Amino acid sequence: MIGITRVAIVTLIGIMATIPTKTSTLRQFAPETNVPSHDLGLIEPTSLLPWSSRQQPDLAVLLAKAAIYCHKLEGAALDFICLEEIVETIDPSLDFKKPVAPLIQWIISPDGRSVQNVAILRKPFRKAKRKLLYDYQCVRDKGKITERRALLQEDKKKVNESDVKLKTAVIHYETPLLGPAGLFSERVQPNFDYAVIGREKVKKIPVVIVEAIPKPDSPPAKELYGKAWIEPESGEIIKIEWSANRIGHYEIFEKRGEAFGLKPRLTLTSEFEVEKNGLRFPNRFVVEEAYLNARGRIFIRSTMAVTYRDFRFFTVEVIVRSDSEQGL
Repeated sequence: MIGITRVAIVTLIGIMATIPTKTSTLRQFAPETNVPSHDLGLIEPTSLLPWSSRQQPDLAVLLAKAAIYCHKLEGAALDFICLEEIVETIDPSLDFKKPVAPLIQWIISPDGRSVQNVAILRKPFRKAKRKLLYDYQCVRDKGKITERRALLQEDKKKVNESDVKLKTAVIHYETPLLGPAGLFSERVQPNFDYAVIGREKVKKIPVVIVEAIPKPDSPPAKELYGKAWIEPESGEIIKIEWSANRIGHYEIFEKRGEAFGLKPRLTLTSEFEVEKNGLRFPNRFVVEEAYLNARGRIFIRSTMAVTYRDFRFFTVEVIVRSDSEQGL
């Protein structure tokens, strides 16, 4: 068990997604659009691209495909279950300025007339590790998405608790499945500037890396931002690295950094490698809470690794629209 005061932080990964109530056109992001790239918030810095100009992917086409994919993701009827395993590690050594310090315990003597004190040495704080195993169910029916969890195991103890909330100690997250929609859905694309910054392979799948940065004049939003690894033919988002400063209650980490005399750095990575009926489901979500000194030396206070496995799909129904409806 982790003997530390629990702080729940809402990451807003995916939870910000609004389920469309009617079919919307993606024509404004169609490949043959005549709208100039700068009006769509697209930037293509050739200095960042390791390949020749002939090989550069068409960013407008890529974003159109990603928007269509997110539309399918947000509109699909879903019902699936899987195992959700969470492993948290916390190093509290910097939470206490004096990890070894004398304490005074006051005790009433047996005769009740005198009080004596006993000096006790507090032992150095060690890393604490916790493991949680849930049976996780995600259902979307008629536009409403519902998550349910049953706790199967806590550390080495087997339990059976139904309809429970997450017991994570540092970060609280919801609907990781919908993370891509917060970066590439039709409704949010006008709020970002996009840039192609690389190309590589993820599990032998060729992908294009696209960075999304909020526009300076865009309205304040809760959506996270970052960079994504996109399969260029389908627009499927395979991996996302999030920028963390829009996490709910991020000021907690800033205040903790001030107390440490260090700069906070959170790293959040989502992976979507499980595929079913043209949709990708999360297989891993990793959070690292670190703090840096002026020389760049890193102290890792906590890590959380979430793994999704043993999927069982009951319903994965995707609304397929014609090319004319999609604007292609």
